[in-house]
Amino acid sequence: MTARRRAGGRGRTRRAGGDSRDAAGQPVASVRPHGLGASSGSRRPDGAARVSTAPHRVRIVGGRWRRTPVMVPDVVGLRPTPDRVRETLFNWLGTRIEGLRCLDLFAGTGVLGLEAASRGAKRVLLVERDRRAREAIGRIAARLDPDGVVVEVAGGDAWERLRQLTAAGERFDLIFVDPPFAADQWHQALAALPAILAPDALVYLECDASFVLPIDWQPVRTARAGQVRYHLLRYAGSALPAPDSTRELCA
Repeated sequence: MTARRRAGGRGRTRRAGGDSRDAAGQPVASVRPHGLGASSGSRRPDGAARVSTAPHRVRIVGGRWRRTPVMVPDVVGLRPTPDRVRETLFNWLGTRIEGLRCLDLFAGTGVLGLEAASRGAKRVLLVERDRRAREAIGRIAARLDPDGVVVEVAGGDAWERLRQLTAAGERFDLIFVDPPFAADQWHQALAALPAILAPDALVYLECDASFVLPIDWQPVRTARAGQVRYHLLRYAGSALPAPDSTRELCA
């Protein structure tokens, strides 16, 4: 076998710059294997091949929309609650979810609120400030609840939304609090929630580190999955004894 055939194979040669030529020295178009790099005609403005950033998915695990995939947009810091964590949470809640008014305060993918709606919640308000994440929630909500009878998607700042809900006299039976972990907003949220809690309301809180739970909040259930700690809480107000002003929850 000649050196030329060893270098290029089947009469092709490869130059130092990486372009292929046939035995006559004419350029040969490069063929990219299927699934690698950009699709036909898909190029960045600078000509570089597009790197795929296709979002992954989670799924609704129970109820009438069971197994429905929920897209996770490519948004920095977006961290959907894992399927098995949601399954545990809603096993804790059981049939109590039916007919509840729910608020998903930092909706992200919206999967917590959508799970509640799937399992029989009467109303679910999902609040998300990031436009791409909110639009993704809106698309799946329009498909699952086209008349908007149960699911409502709202934008804007979570704290401003809380002020509006308080001023309007809104009350919720179940509130999901899963803010971006880096923001460390758990205390701020817990301080603002009592004004919109219905009697016997529950709050789901998800965190990744130890923090001090105010004495007015009583843990009903608590668990962990890897680095994620998650808790079902009830606001007890002054009903709890208070020898200490705080307690450790996420140990």
